[in-house]
Amino acid sequence: MTTNHTSLNVGFVSLVGAGPGDPDLLTVKGYRVIQSADVVVFDRLVSKDILSLAKPDAEMIYVGKKLDYHCVPQDQINQILVEKAKEGHKVVRLKGGDSFIFGRGGEELETLAENGINFEVVPGITAAAGATAYAGIPLTHRDHAQSVQFITGHVQKDGREIEWSSLAQSNNTLVFYMGLKQSGRITDKLITHGLDENTPCAVIENGTRKEQRVFQGALNTLPQMASEAESLR
Repeated sequence: MTTNHTSLNVGFVSLVGAGPGDPDLLTVKGYRVIQSADVVVFDRLVSKDILSLAKPDAEMIYVGKKLDYHCVPQDQINQILVEKAKEGHKVVRLKGGDSFIFGRGGEELETLAENGINFEVVPGITAAAGATAYAGIPLTHRDHAQSVQFITGHVQKDGREIEWSSLAQSNNTLVFYMGLKQSGRITDKLITHGLDENTPCAVIENGTRKEQRVFQGALNTLPQMASEAESLR
């Protein structure tokens, strides 16, 4: 589904989810929008194959982020989108996965709306869906998991805590994004709040890419699996 906000400005911004890694998972609409863009503002996790779809004369602006380091602050990214759109360009804001799932897409669209910029949202396959599918791990299963929750593994800087008690229930799949460095804390919190320490668990690295690796074990071995994944980087 694509959402639109309209105004009288000439420029236009398409917020495009590039998918979790495998370039073949880019949507057909995402493909078309990238090919017609005048400006592409892209993140670190977008593959070179997808970036190569842009026109030869398109302006490519890298604003990549990694844990604890943003080469371009979010406020500046927002401003780039506004300025390029006001110059009359077709702008693609290209993000890994889906822009609205831990991608700060909502913040960027708030800025566009406040500045009267035309925009649309082109959804992408989020990492949770892509990585688990490639690993052969169903997120839901009639006999095992009737619900699924996506949780950020980043500790909130404002001190807000995850409602761990709501996560520690059976028949539920938990997917932690960016949780490798917090694996010990995640394990302790879930077990403390009642989740069985033998609950099946997996760590997936480089999801959907050729170099994808999957580590499987029980919840109480999650920190060891995370350490192994980090050591092989």
